[in-house]
Amino acid sequence: MLTLNSLSFAFGDYDVFLGITASVPNDGKVGLVGPNGIGKTTLLRVIAGLAQPTTGSVVLARGTRIGYLRQEAVEAFAGHHNTVHDEMLRVFEGIQELEERMAHLEARMAEEPSDALMDEYSAAQEAFEAAGGYEYEQRIGQVLYGLGFRREDWNLQISVLSGGQKTRALLARLLLEKPDLLILDEPTNHLDVQAVEWLEGMLKTWDGALLIVSHDRYFLDNVVNHIWEMGPAGFEVYRGNYSAYVRQRQERWERRETEFAAVKQRFLDELDYVKRNIARDATKN
Repeated sequence: MLTLNSLSFAFGDYDVFLGITASVPNDGKVGLVGPNGIGKTTLLRVIAGLAQPTTGSVVLARGTRIGYLRQEAVEAFAGHHNTVHDEMLRVFEGIQELEERMAHLEARMAEEPSDALMDEYSAAQEAFEAAGGYEYEQRIGQVLYGLGFRREDWNLQISVLSGGQKTRALLARLLLEKPDLLILDEPTNHLDVQAVEWLEGMLKTWDGALLIVSHDRYFLDNVVNHIWEMGPAGFEVYRGNYSAYVRQRQERWERRETEFAAVKQRFLDELDYVKRNIARDATKN
């Protein structure tokens, strides 16, 4: 679904990251980890198309839809004055148009019934059902309740929400949109324990790819199946959840230490050999 080819990003002479090559399969659930300031959010912004790489490329499969939960949710809702519920309804505008068309056809059939109108209504109803038209209000309720919005919060205007509430509202809208690749930057920051557990359950069965930045190792353990590690030494890819990554990283470090010790010993042995030969030659002379 997503391929990064030798991706680099720089601010002037400062390289934020260099030469990242990786890919996300269609059902991949990737956790992106690394110390603060290493460039994780910048990488997400490049992948989401909000920033351009200095070198390299981001390649998406044809038709891939990206959803991005950024930490600055205020920007995502800039100029929006809908209520929380109305903002969720925007996801289903196509279904609502079908709903209105069906109501219009019902009114016409009541006045002048005909086979042609009945066929048109049947086609609209079939499309409405296939798109989840009988379930979208239920889905909205499940997601809003799951992320901690009480029923009385649904009529609050987006513009009066706190920063944390806006982040939760943006996350709710993204979950309802069901993008092919969902990118989440610290999704658990403004959630209580119950909402985090609900989100884990939702993402475990997510029908698509995930790319998640989180410092919550337990959340990553329960959701992801790959880890991308960004660090001062470079970029590494690991298979498995966070716990598997920790084990593999330790094994990789130990293996590299062993290899370094072997190379060092070989160098010392060769140096000793050279020194002894120099000393022997000097004695002969």
